Amino acid sequence: MKLHIASCSFGKDSLAMLLLLMERKRPLDIVVFYDTGMEFQAIYNIRDKVVPILRENGIAYIELKPQNPFIYDMLRRPVNSKEKGSHKGYGWCRGKCRWGTTMKTMAIDAFKSSMDCEIVEYIGIAFDEKDRIGDKQYPLVEWGRTEADCLAYCRSCGYNRLYYALYASATSSFIL
Repeated sequence: MKLHIASCSFGKDSLAMLLLLMERKRPLDIVVFYDTGMEFQAIYNIRDKVVPILRENGIAYIELKPQNPFIYDMLRRPVNSKEKGSHKGYGWCRGKCRWGTTMKTMAIDAFKSSMDCEIVEYIGIAFDEKDRIGDKQYPLVEWGRTEADCLAYCRSCGYNRLYYALYASATSSFIL
């Protein structure tokens, strides 16, 4: 048996990938979302709008969570690093400090390992980020969809305020 899984953050690229996979009738069995508990409210609003669509299409939805609260790992976890020595917390996820991505990837990999079958994993990396691709499937790269294309597609599907909500205001709970 082969399962097709899409990792989805509900940001513009992974949302566009997910919607296009369904539109193009590509095999898709499970959508996996790693919820840090600290996402923008707009992400949760989009998730809540998309999950019923997944169910209508017979696609399972799995939500994974970190072992520790995000804020603990960011600010309180005892850390001993070569660069900074002993200190508290990993700090904000940015640039080379990608601990959040690492934890997300580890959780998704553990989930996939629990499945007793072959896994095809779709990742929503856009064509103009193709230097980031690895050994999974990247439909947006395959289809030549750039980040701008993904945003335009999401807007055309009714997710009009996605990036306004995420980046114009840290208090985005009034959007979507």
